[in-house]
Amino acid sequence: MEKYEIIVIGGGPAGVTLSKMLGRKKKMAVIRPEDYSMIYCAMPYAVEGLFPIEKTFKKDTLVTDAGVDLIRDFVTNVDFKNKIIKLSDDKEIAYEELIIATGASPFIPPIKGTDLIGVTGFKTEIDMRRIIDYVDSGVKNVIVVGAGAIGIELALALNKRNLKVHLVDMAKSLLPNMVDPEMSKTIREEFVRAGINLHLNAKVIQLHGREYVRHAILDNGDKIHFDSIESCNITSKEAFTGMVVFATGMKPEISLFQNSELEIGKDGVLINEKMETNIAGVYAVGDCAQFYSGITHKTLSGKLATNAVPMAKILGFNLLGQDRKYQGFYNGAATKVGKYYIGGTGLSEKVAKENDIETICGYSEVTTKFPIMPNAKRVHLKLIANKETNIIIGGQIVSEEPVADKVDIITLAIQNKFRVETLTQLSYSSQPYQTYYPAANLIVLAAEAILKKMT
Repeated sequence: MEKYEIIVIGGGPAGVTLSKMLGRKKKMAVIRPEDYSMIYCAMPYAVEGLFPIEKTFKKDTLVTDAGVDLIRDFVTNVDFKNKIIKLSDDKEIAYEELIIATGASPFIPPIKGTDLIGVTGFKTEIDMRRIIDYVDSGVKNVIVVGAGAIGIELALALNKRNLKVHLVDMAKSLLPNMVDPEMSKTIREEFVRAGINLHLNAKVIQLHGREYVRHAILDNGDKIHFDSIESCNITSKEAFTGMVVFATGMKPEISLFQNSELEIGKDGVLINEKMETNIAGVYAVGDCAQFYSGITHKTLSGKLATNAVPMAKILGFNLLGQDRKYQGFYNGAATKVGKYYIGGTGLSEKVAKENDIETICGYSEVTTKFPIMPNAKRVHLKLIANKETNIIIGGQIVSEEPVADKVDIITLAIQNKFRVETLTQLSYSSQPYQTYYPAANLIVLAAEAILKKMT
């Protein structure tokens, strides 16, 4: 039986990161059941047709060039006591230390009709190929369930493919986990201009059809019908004209461990700040692990590659002899809606209120270049602070130019518990083609607006 110092179950961002860090220092293997490790956030743009789907596949050499054995197989059992992994062909391999990085799978609610043809999640290569095949075969209608970043990106992509798109979400506004309602008004207008039908403050409770999905029933009594009777090219007794895609979030992929001694919470494998589980020598990182907010220290879903990678790095450094701890999720993220770029980090005003945190907010608006320069665009910022402590706890940005760099600055402020006064002293750069006038900075202005309210 072959034995490894480290085995990683899962070949996503965490598995790749650990391979790069440890592969040349430890005898290591990564077990991955999928044909490819995916660039998940690029999938909507492959559906849109901006590039072939193969561009969303990561190269195996990211793992193998680091000296790591890549095993393409399914794990059927883990014997934690004897430190043995069984694969689908009954082959067994042994480990000294095990890292669980099995990721997450799309959440599809347990409602009537989800077994109909035309209903899918949106996470895997299979999901992506299925949706593209449906579109290429002539499907003209789609209901996208979920107005988070992936849901809106997919809705816009399918709109570009000339489908009639309905977007459904339980929240009252778009991107409810990223920005507060007043910051999403502009992007809602983009959806209206694109001709996408919005069904907000609504939930899909049933799907109907015989073989294929035909219509959806919402909890407010509305029905969304696929009325077209045109046939598709997919061969079957009954043609179908519409599909339903659930982009309602992810659930940890931990089915392999459900009846084991591994401690599991509602949102994944329980870990501490060093990624350690309740079993010695067994760790978990990424989407399959349950962890907490770096602000409230309450359990928080953080199923983002930008969380999985730093979690993996913390573990990697510790396995190399260091003593590092993970601070928690801040969930800085960004997306694009039409001509607008949107980003958010930390707590929204709504979530802060749900956590009994009284907030004080500051707003600022400048241009992305000197206003006298050609093509200067507006950029709008909302900064959120804890009213009691003056500590920055969140920020949201809408602009016609990329915002990820500004989201990262605010995240850094939140991580380091900067007070509002500290941000007013931010030392910044300025240049006519890249920033507003030297006399004002977007983040400083918002911090100053908070101070004015305080005084």
